[in-house]
Amino acid sequence: MIIDNAVSKLRTFYKDHKRLPSYQEMCSLFHFSSKKSSFDLAGKLIKAGFIEKDTTGRLIPKNLFPRLQLLGTIQAGIPTPAEEQLLNTMSFDNFLVNRPEKSYLLRVSGDSMIDAGIQPGDLVVIEETQFPKEGDIVVANIDGDFTLKYFHKEESSVSLLPANKKYSPIHAQESLEIIGIVVSVVRKYH
Repeated sequence: MIIDNAVSKLRTFYKDHKRLPSYQEMCSLFHFSSKKSSFDLAGKLIKAGFIEKDTTGRLIPKNLFPRLQLLGTIQAGIPTPAEEQLLNTMSFDNFLVNRPEKSYLLRVSGDSMIDAGIQPGDLVVIEETQFPKEGDIVVANIDGDFTLKYFHKEESSVSLLPANKKYSPIHAQESLEIIGIVVSVVRKYH
């Protein structure tokens, strides 16, 4: 029961702050008088598999959010009879994010990537890396401005390619730094 209550409070904190609390913040959240109680609770939650520590020792979600049931597939072409069956359960954290300690979200503005299925208002999960592969969608700092484009390399030349015919490829005039790659796109319809 204590674990369930702690998980519920951590979910709420994470929703409000987009991160898990520090050990000091856990003292306030759980009305503890010492950080040792926070460490003890964190240890229990880590052992139970709800949270984990990143490489810097900060607490991060592991299986903090409920898993959703995967009930089957749905035809997007010609309608077919549907059969509901429990195939599995999955956590969106694990599905959308490969390396949470190296990942963050950005909200998309603009329409240069619409033919890649990335619409204005979508959230993209970015995994930090400076070594993209050909065809990766990257976050790049090009000549001091940030953009989201396809990475394209020819011999010693790098281009950033849009996914919309209205826009032209971009070539760095002075500097190009790859910040990360898109690993997931999230769109909420309602």
